[in-house]
Amino acid sequence: MRAMLLNAPRPAEQEPLVASDLPTPEPGPGEVRLAVRACGVCHTDLHTVEGDLALPKLPLVPGHQVVGTVEARGKGATRFALGDRLGVPWLYHTCGRCEFCKRGLENLCANAQFTGLHVDGGYAEAMTVSQEFAYPIPEGFSDAEAAPLLCAGIIGYRALRLSEIQPGQRLGLYGFGGSAHVTIQVARHWGCQVYVFTRSQGHRRLARELGAVWVGGAEDTPPARMHSSILFAPAGVLVPQALDSLERGGTLALAGLTMTPIPELDYDRLLYWERTVRSVANFSRQDAAELLQLAEQIPIQTTVQAFPLEAANEALLALKRSEISGAGVLVPN
Repeated sequence: MRAMLLNAPRPAEQEPLVASDLPTPEPGPGEVRLAVRACGVCHTDLHTVEGDLALPKLPLVPGHQVVGTVEARGKGATRFALGDRLGVPWLYHTCGRCEFCKRGLENLCANAQFTGLHVDGGYAEAMTVSQEFAYPIPEGFSDAEAAPLLCAGIIGYRALRLSEIQPGQRLGLYGFGGSAHVTIQVARHWGCQVYVFTRSQGHRRLARELGAVWVGGAEDTPPARMHSSILFAPAGVLVPQALDSLERGGTLALAGLTMTPIPELDYDRLLYWERTVRSVANFSRQDAAELLQLAEQIPIQTTVQAFPLEAANEALLALKRSEISGAGVLVPN
């Protein structure tokens, strides 16, 4: 199979991925092999190829927003039929035995494995996955349209829940890439007023099209305070600015897998009055199932820009430069 392979991390400007011919993987017990039809391009992929994350495996095929069809099944893999269209997200496997798994917090499992980090992901023509960590894709979505739901959508949904936003309240979104452009649609479905803080003019246009009541920069003062906010941009310098616009008793959820240093916070001005700052760590299988169900109900409209598989370096660089409106998606063949 053809795949885009990371042999050593390098900046996106240096084209870290190499087009390669690799053996087609064979599914093990309880696993299925998918013929990949689309794979989303995520900021986590960018952090992976540039070495911002510790890499437990090299060489590595990145990619964790994978849509494909079942083309082979391992022993005991009877949950899905050949030809079924499935999605594979960031969460690849959990131990099921630790205290977090037993408490329903498998997103905190210390032994969790992640797609495109611990195991080869979807920047390829095929991949394998446990049938317990794959999800049927709603019929109303094309392959490319469904791909951003599988990480950007799910992590945005978890961040939305952890922000404790209530229907009708004001929600601030900082950064407006693949995740935020899905999250705003769920928030609007819940009747929230959404305020978007982003510097990209293209992202501002999309935010308005998707129903934002106000759009500006992170340094701008919105016309009202936010009951909850989500910071999608991995920029710690934005944390004080987001807190400064947060209502008393509000929550700021940090949805990035990584974060640059957060400046010292003025307790009296930014944190007092029971304001909360919390991180969002991965997501659970329940989050994935709920988001995909919501996506079909609303229905969520994803904005995607497609790239050929072998243009993965180009797509990652465009993502780094905020040149993609919505979400980038790699399409094999």
